[in-house]
Amino acid sequence: MKLKDKIAVITGGSKGIGKAVAKAFVKEGCYTIICSRNEDNLKNTALELEKFGRIEYIKADISSKEDVKRLRDFVAGRFRKVDILVNNASILGVRAPIASYPEDIWEEVIKINLNAQFFVTKSLLPLLLTSRNGSIINVSSSVGRRGKATWGAYAVSKFGLEGLTQVLADELKSTNVRVNSVNPGGTRTEMRAMAYPEEDPRTLPAPDDIVPVFIYLASDESVGITGCQFDAREWLNNSSR
Repeated sequence: MKLKDKIAVITGGSKGIGKAVAKAFVKEGCYTIICSRNEDNLKNTALELEKFGRIEYIKADISSKEDVKRLRDFVAGRFRKVDILVNNASILGVRAPIASYPEDIWEEVIKINLNAQFFVTKSLLPLLLTSRNGSIINVSSSVGRRGKATWGAYAVSKFGLEGLTQVLADELKSTNVRVNSVNPGGTRTEMRAMAYPEEDPRTLPAPDDIVPVFIYLASDESVGITGCQFDAREWLNNSSR
């Protein structure tokens, strides 16, 4: 098992990519804690995955500093460290031109997709620094690396997350914590369906198909690799050669 006895926290872990990563981590022997805003989804996911290994959940809105503190206290109360943090939680907002983009939705997307990632990372960083080999994995997007029309706040928030990845990786380069980003690419998720309602989801890989890069970045195989951008499908194609 590549993640045996490691401790992971996954935000947005009750569905989609977060759930798939949680499943993969649990199967690899990782004690996994998932959080999201929907307690029913969290409970159902935990019940589904507990047959594979150790998993817990906590309801938390990571855009709330109070909830982030509860998350940190929950984790710290059970463990003295965190080995892996997957900053996965995000929302799409709307697809609209900047000129007509709703200001309230803009603020909500930036709050959840960028500010909240900062809150969670800063809060859990002391626990990550106690790990022998800590890993922070930020879930980005292709539009967070090259902007596209009508992607608005979502794209901007992911550009910001890429910036946070680079800054934090540089700040932590002399420590035992590495920081990288992953672009999942088009994946069969609810968010993708919202963004592309005309697209046939059967043409896309399922979330379970893209998790190998997350296992790699979470495991000791990637020790020493930091400040890098990964594309899930490209990495999978290269690693299978």
